Amino acid sequence: MVDVANVMGARADGWWRDRAGAAARLCREIAALAGRGIGADQAERSFPSYVLVLEGQARAAAGMIENETIENETINNEMIDNVPTRVRVLSAAGSGDDTIVEVVAEIVEILAAATEDASCLVVTADRELRQRCAALGAAVAGPGWLLALL
Repeated sequence: MVDVANVMGARADGWWRDRAGAAARLCREIAALAGRGIGADQAERSFPSYVLVLEGQARAAAGMIENETIENETINNEMIDNVPTRVRVLSAAGSGDDTIVEVVAEIVEILAAATEDASCLVVTADRELRQRCAALGAAVAGPGWLLALL
């Protein structure tokens, strides 16, 4: 699970001039990462599914992404009904943090029922969001971790 606005803001690439464009670039980079997979030298396990949450002005990025490996979806406080198998971009109708927490709760529940080996990782530097997700049983990592993989 990626807090796109938070990760985007962790690198000074001019994102503040074009939030939607910067969000689209980051989503494409993550889709490319998903296509490559994560090798044993980069992480303990691969991450087969990515959920990228857009909020505010960055939501316009959903219409800019043409990579066929990305599935765009707008959610209005509705839960996803299964763990995604591809990169999914969710346009938060309201708070991106609240959307992340809602989806993390659903994913953690699904993974707990499916297998003991699976887990949910949330990438954000937002302290409150990290605490909320950790309380649900998700692992957390900072934007630098993800950016180093890209």
